Amino acid sequence: MFRKTCTLGIILVLALYIIKCVFILLSGIELADFKQAGVIFLLDTSASNKNLQARQEKTIVKMCKSLDVDDKAIIYVVTENTFQIYNGNPHKVGVIKKAFEERAKLDSKSWGTAYGAAIKQAVDDALALKNQGFKPSIVILGDLENEGDIKKQINWNKLPSNMKKTLKYLPDLSVVFLYAHPEKLDMARNTLKTVFPANQLFFASEENVELTVKGFMKSVH
Repeated sequence: MFRKTCTLGIILVLALYIIKCVFILLSGIELADFKQAGVIFLLDTSASNKNLQARQEKTIVKMCKSLDVDDKAIIYVVTENTFQIYNGNPHKVGVIKKAFEERAKLDSKSWGTAYGAAIKQAVDDALALKNQGFKPSIVILGDLENEGDIKKQINWNKLPSNMKKTLKYLPDLSVVFLYAHPEKLDMARNTLKTVFPANQLFFASEENVELTVKGFMKSVH
């Protein structure tokens, strides 16, 4: 009986010691290691992308639902110009859906897709988010077709050097390309694969969106 009591006592002391060590270890982890996510969505609402737009909007809503309530979502629609339609709590799904209904409609008078200008705006937002303590990501949903004003299009030749400069200020920035044609995705991948770490660059055609989004969402924090 005495031996059993001693054994139980030793086990209890060891258990308390282990719990104390774990508590000390966890308390030593800085909160900065758990940054809030700031995700910037660029939604192509041009005529060439209209057949996929409804599905892309659902993808944005699903991604917003997967974010934490303290994260931030910023949504732009992109045609020949770039317009912000939402900035705030990612869980306000009703407000986001209403923004799509009211402000993401195809404008028949608008022609072109200002992907280059939109990415520049998103990078500016990402810098602002970083300064607010968020870990930024840019999610581009569209066919990546350069149309309209050439000054507003993506300059694929300059994009690598521009992104290298960006990563000096935003080393943990992630970029996601969703729903583009496979050949456009290959071009984007070949252009940026030597610039970004592999775990900060994501690509998916229409068929692979769900799998890619799942992988990306695991990395946002």
